[in-house]
Amino acid sequence: MNMRYVSLVIVTLCLSVVVAGCATTAPAPTAAPRAASSAPTQASATAAPAKAASTSAAAGASSLRWTLDPAGSEARFKAREQLAGRDLPNDAIGKTKAIQGAIGVDKQGAILADQSKFEVDLRTLASDQSRRDGFIKSNTLNTSQFPSAVFVPTAVTGLPSPIPESGEGAFKLIGNMTIHGVTKPATWDVTVKKSGNQLTGTASTVIKLTDYGMTPPRVPVVLSIEDNITLELDFAMTMG
Repeated sequence: MNMRYVSLVIVTLCLSVVVAGCATTAPAPTAAPRAASSAPTQASATAAPAKAASTSAAAGASSLRWTLDPAGSEARFKAREQLAGRDLPNDAIGKTKAIQGAIGVDKQGAILADQSKFEVDLRTLASDQSRRDGFIKSNTLNTSQFPSAVFVPTAVTGLPSPIPESGEGAFKLIGNMTIHGVTKPATWDVTVKKSGNQLTGTASTVIKLTDYGMTPPRVPVVLSIEDNITLELDFAMTMG
């Protein structure tokens, strides 16, 4: 099998952020009847792939883990706001590098949810307006009570076919997001590129503050923020 093609397959099955990796072991050739009869354990394992893919224990040594590098990653929120003294609305952008996380995958390329999680420290978000940051953290996000946002990936959909020759991929990462103590399903649009054992890319999704039990800021004469918020992640991940 052409090794360049194998590498490209790996790229599209692997993430980032909002990603995932895939096993690099090539499929074993079909065993001759005599070999199959002498290896009942292997035959039993292939007879129930769904069960093996559902647990990290079944994946065993064939699973892979991609770990986020905070130094090369950044999480952001973008919110449309109206500030006092300005005629036009403005995009408020808050950023942080206080991110940690990883994704585990089994030998079929399925995400292992119990080994996969991303967490952002919301207390460290900073924009170009410190007063805005303080108000949002204390009155909207309530970071003293809910300091983190957590995303747990569970599945990948929309992998490209045929595999792009450029080695880049775009797909959707599905999972559960917890913000402000509320957990909701979330889908991230992801682009990813592989270079050696490194994955880099971007992920984005849109949420409603009210879906997570938060009230959009409405401060008379000062500012207002729309309910829809865009979340973005620039990520760098390393295998191992």
